[in-house]
Amino acid sequence: MSNEPDNNKPPAFMPELNANNKAVAETQKSEAPEDKAEEHTEVSTETAPPVIDERPSEKPSKLDKLRLWWEESPDWYQPVLFGGAALFFILWVISIFWSIEPDLLDVQQLAQDRAGEKQQLIDGKPVVGYTTTITLMEVANTLMDKSGGYLSNDVLPPSVVMDNMPAWEFGVLQQVRLFTKYLRYEISRGQTSSEEQRDLQAAEPLFNIDNTAWMVPAAEGKYKDGVEALERYLDKLADPNEQNAQFYSRADNLREWLKPVARSLGSLSQRLAASVGQTRVNTDLAGDSAAQSSTGQNKLIRARTSWFLIDDVFYEARGTSWALINLLRAIEVDFKDVLEKKNALRSVQQIIRELEFTQRTLWSPMILNGADFGFFANHSLVMSSYVARANAGLIELRDLLARG
Repeated sequence: MSNEPDNNKPPAFMPELNANNKAVAETQKSEAPEDKAEEHTEVSTETAPPVIDERPSEKPSKLDKLRLWWEESPDWYQPVLFGGAALFFILWVISIFWSIEPDLLDVQQLAQDRAGEKQQLIDGKPVVGYTTTITLMEVANTLMDKSGGYLSNDVLPPSVVMDNMPAWEFGVLQQVRLFTKYLRYEISRGQTSSEEQRDLQAAEPLFNIDNTAWMVPAAEGKYKDGVEALERYLDKLADPNEQNAQFYSRADNLREWLKPVARSLGSLSQRLAASVGQTRVNTDLAGDSAAQSSTGQNKLIRARTSWFLIDDVFYEARGTSWALINLLRAIEVDFKDVLEKKNALRSVQQIIRELEFTQRTLWSPMILNGADFGFFANHSLVMSSYVARANAGLIELRDLLARG
C-alpha cells in the first residue's frame, strides 16, 4: 500500500463548509419556487388578454326606465303629480254629475200647485194660459237651477271644457226665446193693432242676451230677470181685475208659433242626418218658377256635420225636444177646446210621443257615429228619425188648424 496522501479527499475543515453549503442550497430551493411563482404571476398578469363577454347586453325595459325616473325625480314632483291626478279625478266626477239632464215637468200639477198657493184658482182650476206661462217660466228656470247651474258661460273647469250640457242648454234656450217672442207678439194680443203687454215687452229681449256672456251682463242674471217679468205677467193674467194681461187661446195664434218650431226641428233633422255626409238636391227655389236667390247656388249640395260638432248637435236636439215636450203638454191643456174642435188633439199627443223617444237614456259613454248601415251604431241618425217624425207631425197639425 502506498503511504501517499489521497488528494481526492477533502480537507478536515471541509465537512463544516459542505454542511453550510447544503443548508444554503436547501434554503434557495425552498424560496425559489415562490419567487418563480411570483414572477410568473406578475408576467401572466401583465400579458394576459382581457376577458370579453360575448353575451348580448339586455336593454332596460320601459318599466325599469319609469322606475328609475320615479326614483330620481325631485322630492316635490311626486306630491304634485298625485295632487294633480286627484284633482283631475274630482273634476271628472263633478262633470259627470253636472251632465245629468233634468226630468220632464208635470205641467198640470205645477200650475195647480202655484195657483192654489197664490189663491189664483177660478172654479177650482187655473185660468186659460196659466199652465203654458208657468211652464215657460219653469223651463227657463231649469237652465239655472239644474245640476251644476247654467254652464254655457263658465270660464273655470270643469264646465269650461264641457260641451254636451251647454249644447243642451242652447237647445232649451232657443225654444224659450221663440215662445216668449210669440207670446209677446201673437198670443197675448187680440189684434195686430193691440197694445203690447208691458211685462212681456220687457221679458222678450232679456232672453236674447248672448248665451255665453259671463259678466256685464251675465247671461243667467238677465234670464232670471226675464223669468221675473214673466211671473209679473202671470200674476196679472190670473187677476180678474187686470184687463191688460191676456192669453188668447186661438187656432191662428197656435199655428203661427208652430211654423218656426217646425223649421227648427227640420234644421236639426238635417244637421243630425248629415253626420254621415250627404249629397242633396238644392230645392230652395222649388215651387216658384220666378223665384230668385241673392247669389248663385249649386244644384247639388254636399252636407256633412263636422266630426267635432256631432255630439253638440245631438245634445242640442235633446234640449230642444225636452223644452218642446213640456210646452206642448201645456198647450194641450190651454188649447184643449181649440184642438178638440179641430180634431187635432191626438195629433199633438202623437208629436209629444215622438219627442219623448229623444229623451231615452243614452247608455253609450260617447256619441257613436258609425256608417248608416255600418257595424257600429249612429246615434245622430236615430235622433234624426225621431225629430223628423215630430216635424212631420207639426206640419200636419198646422194644416189641421188652418181648416175651418
